[in-house]
Amino acid sequence: MALQFPANDQKLPPRERIVSTATQLFREHGIRGIGVDAIADAASTNKMTLYRHFGSKDELVCETLRRASEKAEAIWRDLETAHPGDPKSQLRAWVEARTESLCGKHVGCDLANAAIELKGEGHPAYGVIERHKAEQRDRLEALCLAAGAREPTLLADTLTLLLEGARVTRQAMGNATCCNHFSKACNAAMTAFV
Repeated sequence: MALQFPANDQKLPPRERIVSTATQLFREHGIRGIGVDAIADAASTNKMTLYRHFGSKDELVCETLRRASEKAEAIWRDLETAHPGDPKSQLRAWVEARTESLCGKHVGCDLANAAIELKGEGHPAYGVIERHKAEQRDRLEALCLAAGAREPTLLADTLTLLLEGARVTRQAMGNATCCNHFSKACNAAMTAFV
C-alpha cells in the first residue's frame, strides 16, 4: 500500500510521526482496516520502532484517541479565552465551533468512529472514549448551568445528541443541509432553555 504523507512529517521524531500517521490512516481506512506494517511504512519507520514506542496496536489506538481528546480540550480553552466570564457567548461559540467542525473536511469524530468500529471487542480504547465523552458532556452541562439554562442537564443532553446525530447524518448523507440544520436546532434548543 503506497501511502503519501506531508514531507514535514519526516522532521518529526519517530513517535510523533507514528501517531500522526496512524491518526490519518485510521480516519481513512478504519482501525481494523490498517495494519502496523502499513502504519510503520507510511511513517517512514519500521515495526520494531513502532512497537518500541507502543507495545501493541491497541496502545497506539489509545494514544491517537487521547490526542483527539486533548484537541477537544483545547477548544474549551479557546472558548473561555475568547469569551471570558460570558458563558452565554461561550455556549453560542461552542455551537459555532461544532458547526465549523461538522462542516469541515474531516467527517465524524475520531472517538465516536472508534467506539462504533470497536464495539463489542472489550478494547482498551473504550476507557479513553468513555472518559472523553463523559468529560465533554459534563463540561457542556456546566456551561449550560453557568449560562442560566433552566434545565442544564436536559440542554446539555439535547446539544450532545444533536451533535452526535449530526455527525452520523453527515457521514451517511453528506452535508448539504446537515450543518445548517444542526446550528438552527442547537440555537432553537438554547432559546427554549436559556
